[in-house]
Amino acid sequence: MLREAVFWRLHDLMTQSYALHQHRQGLGASILLRSGFESLATPIYLNQIMQQVLDGKLSFHAFGKKTSVLLLGSRDGSTEHQSINIMTILQKCNKPYPGIEKLYAIMSESAHPNYEGMVAGYSKIYHDDYETHFSNRWMELYGDRHLGSMELCMSTFHHVYNDVWPTLMEKLESWIEANDAELESTKNDPLTAA
Repeated sequence: MLREAVFWRLHDLMTQSYALHQHRQGLGASILLRSGFESLATPIYLNQIMQQVLDGKLSFHAFGKKTSVLLLGSRDGSTEHQSINIMTILQKCNKPYPGIEKLYAIMSESAHPNYEGMVAGYSKIYHDDYETHFSNRWMELYGDRHLGSMELCMSTFHHVYNDVWPTLMEKLESWIEANDAELESTKNDPLTAA
């Protein structure tokens, strides 16, 4: 469920980001791409915790709780699960995919009403003339990098979705079969859920 929901979300985000980029709406395109990288981080993290179960570093029951939080978590209390902070997930994703956290941080600057999100994105200062010219500068500043970042997001997702996940899922299914009796006997044990 989680894997397919991420696929649909990422497809939607990338389609809309590309459409905005084609219409020279750089800020919206960038914010949607940033959300795409957040979505990409989810299956990367899922793959990591599946591997932890296989390596004996995470109990299967704790894995079940973590996947429930990934799928059903919220920040507004609309579900019973508190979502995991995306920065926590991105930090974990940065190990197997170095640079993803930095790229996300760069894209976050434009999403917030801070220096880049306001001053740099909408003004150009001419110090010698004591003038400030206001305009929408997003395409001028970042338009040439947008498609390359989209391609990076989509190609990484393709690898995570088509290459990494199926292999891990097959191993996890075999692991579950081999450990079925123990999993059944410990399913209500609070120590195995940690």
